[in-house]
Amino acid sequence: MLKVDSVHASYSGIRALKGVSLKVEDGEMVALIGPNGAGKSTLLNCISGVVPLSEGAIALSGQPITGMSPWNVARQGLQQVPEGRQVWPEMTVLENLRLGATALRGRPASYTLERIFELFPILSERQRQLAGSLSGGQQQMLAIGRALMGSPRLLLLDEPSLGLAPLVVKQVFDALTALNREGLTILLVEQNSTLALGSTHRAYVIEQGKIVHEGFSSELKDDPQVVAHYLGHAAA
Repeated sequence: MLKVDSVHASYSGIRALKGVSLKVEDGEMVALIGPNGAGKSTLLNCISGVVPLSEGAIALSGQPITGMSPWNVARQGLQQVPEGRQVWPEMTVLENLRLGATALRGRPASYTLERIFELFPILSERQRQLAGSLSGGQQQMLAIGRALMGSPRLLLLDEPSLGLAPLVVKQVFDALTALNREGLTILLVEQNSTLALGSTHRAYVIEQGKIVHEGFSSELKDDPQVVAHYLGHAAA
């Protein structure tokens, strides 16, 4: 579904990514973990076309998307849920969701409003409410719902648990797990490494702009180096 090949990218002269390569197979849920400033968000923004590459290539289902504008990347079926949610606060929940469907551009809709409301019933209850008046957790659900309205083949998520209460985090990850079981391919950036490794098939660890570990999530969560450096507790 996704192939990232030797990607380099810079911010203001600082090299944020240094030859990153990874792949996501159709139907997988893959995590990208690592410390703050490691390049996780930069990589997602490169994939979605927001940040240009200085070197390397990116392909979606075998088709090159390197250098493609973000709106054209979205029309190919790659949707990103950005860090901090970034809903339109002065528009209603329903208006935010309908704007997500502008990425369809003739493609059939895989996810209807009804399906979004099944996943996140609170959005149905508050569909006429301004998005800016929602709680952080409700805004996160709205941001995910808005991306789903664009019928993604691949969904990128940047720190979906950030700033949320544990109960809301569980609701969000239960929904993501359900979507993946239905066949949606997901690439997840998540600061909570334990949560990420417990929810995904495979994972990559990035540090200082380079991939330093990769493998099955079930194995990485027991790897002594990964445990010591990224999971916040000593290896058994």
